Amino acid sequence: MGRVAELAGVSVRTLHHYDAIGLVHPSARTPAGYRAYAADDVQRLRQVLAYRQLGFGLREIAHLVNDPTADTVAHLHHLRGLLLQQRAHTDAVVAAIDRELDARAKGVRVTPQEQLHLLGAQLYDAIGGAYTATRRSDPRIAAQILDALGDAQTVLNVGAGTGNYEPVGRDVTAVEPSALMRAQRPAGSAPCIAATAEHLPFKDHSFDVAMAVSTVHHWHDPMAGLREMRRVARRTVVLTFDTDEPGWQNRFWLTRDYLPEFATLLTPFPSLTAMADTTGARAEPVPIPWDCADGLFEAYWRRPEAYLTDHVRRAMSVWTKVGPKAEQRAVRHLSDDLNSGRWAERNHHLTNQHTADLGLRLLIS
Repeated sequence: MGRVAELAGVSVRTLHHYDAIGLVHPSARTPAGYRAYAADDVQRLRQVLAYRQLGFGLREIAHLVNDPTADTVAHLHHLRGLLLQQRAHTDAVVAAIDRELDARAKGVRVTPQEQLHLLGAQLYDAIGGAYTATRRSDPRIAAQILDALGDAQTVLNVGAGTGNYEPVGRDVTAVEPSALMRAQRPAGSAPCIAATAEHLPFKDHSFDVAMAVSTVHHWHDPMAGLREMRRVARRTVVLTFDTDEPGWQNRFWLTRDYLPEFATLLTPFPSLTAMADTTGARAEPVPIPWDCADGLFEAYWRRPEAYLTDHVRRAMSVWTKVGPKAEQRAVRHLSDDLNSGRWAERNHHLTNQHTADLGLRLLIS
């Protein structure tokens, strides 16, 4: 244990603690009775220390390294993605500081708004740092969106984020207001313009289709953004949320039992009927698979323990919007109910469900 501690750059006390809490167990003993680490133990310790250096808590790390679906290669890809996103964020902040230093050197006054932007005051700059860790296209949702796009060749992706669900083999143009989100778009992605949905810098009918995926609820004026999409494109495809259905607040156990503030967030949100009327669209349900690969807010409806993990929540704008007090209360109560079995008692019917209708709708015109 002393030799492993020396090589890993941690204390023996740290290794004893990891052993005591079941995070990393030495799997063998020497003839003299000393604890010995096999190659698999060292590999697990490497993963733990890497996640620790990235700021994850021990409970989150245990959830990650105990994932039966993730092998060593999967962990390396995950760690690489996290490091790249951290580097992109750091580069963006350094670039912003350089711009401010240059401006001040030239005697240009830096406004309070520009100073706040440097600190990431925009919502997606707050959640974007964790976005690529859990947010990716789910193939089943992607297939439904692709079918809705039809034979469109020119596509505008509004509120594009990192480019999830952008179709391949089409002429795609992306619009995204957040610098951090733009910085995380993979190499080879469609060109991305810094603009908002409410003010699209394109002529009328410039595109076959304008698409917007899980973004309308972040717009300052959703109806204005939808009208702009209808102006610049012949058709629209919008993934959004339905608040028309009576009792919609109780569709999802997380908002019903632990986070009632969710309903308040959507109070000013336009109705599905109004959005459909504005774009001349029909509404199509989007079922969420139980093993949804896209870590959107409702994705873990059959995997409740995921909501206890900080980096999972950080990629969901809901938690940023409700604030730390509501978040901490919800997580604490959910953790208590999972440990006591109360969650399982109330939601046992979900065990055999493969998909759930939790209000996601595709508006297709």
